[in-house]
Amino acid sequence: MTLTRRSTLAVLGAASALTAAPARAQVKAGPLRLWYRQPAKEWVEALPVGSGKLGAMIFGGVAAERLQLNEDTLWAGGPYEPINPEAHAALPEIRRLIDAGEYAKATELAGAKFMGTPKRQMSYQTIGDLKLDFPGLGQAGGDYVRDLDIDGAIATTSFTADGVRYVREVIGSAPDGVIAVRLTASKKGAISVDLSFASPLKSKPVASVEGSQLILAGTNDSQEGIPARLTFECRVDVRAKGGRVSGQGDKLSVKGADEVLLLIAAATSYRRYDDVSGNPVALNKATLSKLTTKPWAKMLAEHQADHRGLFRRVGVDFGRTRADLLPTDQRIKASETTDDPSLAALYYQYGRYLLIASSRPGSQPANLQGIWNDKTSAPWESKYTININTEMNYWPAEPTSLPELVEPLIKMVEGLAETGARMAKAMYGARGWVVHHNTDLWRATAPIDGPLWGVWPTGGAWLCKHVYDHYDYSRDKTYLARVYPLMKGSARFFLDTLVVDPKFGVLVTNPSISPENEHGHGSSLVAGPTMDQAIIRDLFDNCLRAEAILGADDAFVAELKTARDKLAPYKIGKEGQLQEWQEDWDADAKESQHRHVSHLYGLFPSDQISIDTTPKLAAAAKVTLLKRGDMTTGWAIAWRLNLWARLGDGDHAHAVLRLLLGPERTYPNMFDAHPPFQIDGNFGGTSGMTEMVLQSRNDRIYLLPALPSAWPTGHITGLRARGAVGVDVRWAGGKLTEAVLTAKADGEHTVVHAGSTLKVMLKKGQSARLVVRNGALVRA
Repeated sequence: MTLTRRSTLAVLGAASALTAAPARAQVKAGPLRLWYRQPAKEWVEALPVGSGKLGAMIFGGVAAERLQLNEDTLWAGGPYEPINPEAHAALPEIRRLIDAGEYAKATELAGAKFMGTPKRQMSYQTIGDLKLDFPGLGQAGGDYVRDLDIDGAIATTSFTADGVRYVREVIGSAPDGVIAVRLTASKKGAISVDLSFASPLKSKPVASVEGSQLILAGTNDSQEGIPARLTFECRVDVRAKGGRVSGQGDKLSVKGADEVLLLIAAATSYRRYDDVSGNPVALNKATLSKLTTKPWAKMLAEHQADHRGLFRRVGVDFGRTRADLLPTDQRIKASETTDDPSLAALYYQYGRYLLIASSRPGSQPANLQGIWNDKTSAPWESKYTININTEMNYWPAEPTSLPELVEPLIKMVEGLAETGARMAKAMYGARGWVVHHNTDLWRATAPIDGPLWGVWPTGGAWLCKHVYDHYDYSRDKTYLARVYPLMKGSARFFLDTLVVDPKFGVLVTNPSISPENEHGHGSSLVAGPTMDQAIIRDLFDNCLRAEAILGADDAFVAELKTARDKLAPYKIGKEGQLQEWQEDWDADAKESQHRHVSHLYGLFPSDQISIDTTPKLAAAAKVTLLKRGDMTTGWAIAWRLNLWARLGDGDHAHAVLRLLLGPERTYPNMFDAHPPFQIDGNFGGTSGMTEMVLQSRNDRIYLLPALPSAWPTGHITGLRARGAVGVDVRWAGGKLTEAVLTAKADGEHTVVHAGSTLKVMLKKGQSARLVVRNGALVRA
């Protein structure tokens, strides 16, 4: 354990308090554990568990516990087609007004004729709360602790009351498809609990009792004129050892039990975006019937084996100080002035935990809040905002060895390609498919909210980068052949809709915006924002790579190459910044420190701009970042973290990370604070720390490209690089000690560290250990 004067002073009082309180049980501090000395009062203090499809927030109350529940297909509304029949006819005039510089008039027309119907999408919704009331239970003693073990994926609340030790454990089991709750006590017959539901849904679902099961059943809510079309059910199976189980009305009670096991199943009638014919009652009964004789120990063991099979692929150590002895909420409060490198490591692995819990094969993708939401009309509807946020959710999936978790995202893209094809034809008269800056459970693809935010046609193209990246990390040609039509369809849309900018003579999108920034000339609407050009360049390039791998469609390849060569190039403005628009308007923008840094897409997540391949553009990107500033919304700080890592500035990246981990942008339960809660910042933080240690870009593997001085010794093991190769990285004294490459497929890999380059040829299954000798990277 590394001690520094500053960290020792910062934690001395609190650490002394831990040892000076004899009434408190000894707390086992660990690098993979969130823990607290008091129950949660606010939702952003509660602890999350999830099975991919089901989510629960555990508050850790003593006499009254609350589990806030979600099922990932419980959204408002029903199947709908948001095509505006006036959009296609309005398109030529909108383009003409933009070309003429009449941006305010273009915005007015787009608002009247071009937006989706309705102008807003549906919200992700909560089932409500399962309430556990413990009659007669006294106050907890000083040994109260609640924690979340992210390695074991289990939330535990423990305390002593009236001389009895109580332990409550909660898991979100993907193998069994349930949230499971186990209540135990040190004294026989000590557990009595009353169970009930509370739901904020306007549809007023009804609770009832069937034997030893408590049920909540009803419908979702209507929104924005879209009728509610889903039915849902949440069913709690109650198993008690000893005591008596009884039900009355809408409550179920357990009296005098030795142990209680609650198995929570939930489902809706959703089958896909255009089919709501499912039977949630039958689904829940089938789920629970499989568990009739299954004991808790076996459920827990299978759940943890499943979780750890994903989670333990990556190990992280950035060093430790005495600060990690403190409760998590105290560590977050002190993080900006305390040396606590293991808090960063905890945040890193917490991001991976959250993705495992909220995105599994067969589930919906992780939405704006992952899978956890306590409202019926959530902030930004807790939907899929695809002008940055949804993509950020999946930034860490490939490099941190969680590729299976991308499957729900790819399934969503498959649905969007269907609904987006109808939108492309109706709005633009184009082939292929399009989706704008948001979508929801119903795979809506129209521009929404208003022209200043919604008229942005490159959302689908950005998603296609994830579709291709999944191949690039695995080199699975069978997969690529299956998904390539998605990429080709997106490219066809742009081949049909790109137009010539009359001033600059290049191919551009029109109308579009640079999300969600007003350029200072009457609107955000514009032709050819830098981000669009970069995203489309990636799309076309990845299509060309896929064509070369799968067998070329010569005519399509020729069309792509011609269009790609006519895309607008990057430009450097008069202040030395990377221009956000075709015109040098950055100084005119309404917000000089806007949260979005959309025009830096080419630096990250793309690799079109880098310090070693395009140093002038990288320098311009740095000017932009300095002008925008570091302190902003949580997810935008996370994006800046990745960008500074790509610029090779580890200490600046670490300073940005400290802002992300501070109490203004991290809630007590380590959820990211926009504010309010958005989960993308958590995932972006994990991605950014990965980029500090390993970068896989420009057909090279970069070792320790942005290592901060705050992490002199450490390691990350189990990472993945493009080309289907695993990478372990270890360092000490701020210098690389070793890297181990393990091939998942045959290939040659170019590895770079501190100016030294080494080519490594590996066959599938082979490993190579790399070290530094005499300043050069060599194979040991």
